[in-house]
Amino acid sequence: MQGDFEAHARILRQLGAEVIEVRTPEDLADLDGLVIPGGESTTIGKGIESAGLEPAIRALHAAGTPILGTCAGMIICDAEHLGLIDASARRNAFGRQLQSFEADLEVEGIGDEPLRAVFIRAPWIERSGPGVEVLASYEGHPVAIREGCVLASAFHPELTDDSRFHAIFMAMATSVSARDGAKEEAR
Repeated sequence: MQGDFEAHARILRQLGAEVIEVRTPEDLADLDGLVIPGGESTTIGKGIESAGLEPAIRALHAAGTPILGTCAGMIICDAEHLGLIDASARRNAFGRQLQSFEADLEVEGIGDEPLRAVFIRAPWIERSGPGVEVLASYEGHPVAIREGCVLASAFHPELTDDSRFHAIFMAMATSVSARDGAKEEAR
């Protein structure tokens, strides 16, 4: 609906994923993972509402389907919006468009090499519950988190050539897909 979903799709395809664009609740059926990209959180929220996607997204979450939210997508996943993570994001926490920046981050789970992170009108996590794992922080503020099947970042991992953050998401989706396949075989 908004955001640089094409850049996410490019990286996920490079990692071997089959990618579809979601526009209707029916598009969410049988997905192994969902990306909620950056953009403007109010616009994304209105788009989710007008397309009737909220119940289907909540059902995906309840089923344990991995969800990746980046920048505004992280805000959409937070406790004040869809409530998919026990965390609250602060919009434009690092400043407006002119304060956008890049930084090297140490991200848990991607190896020793820092990840170049692109922050554009980025949020940060203001509050998080005990089940939320902080994967990366910048200047003492959590900027990448995971709780259950939700992975979220304040930065735009799709705007670099480094696919390691998306690889975490792909591993989550592959794990769920394998689990679901084993359940089907057991029947």
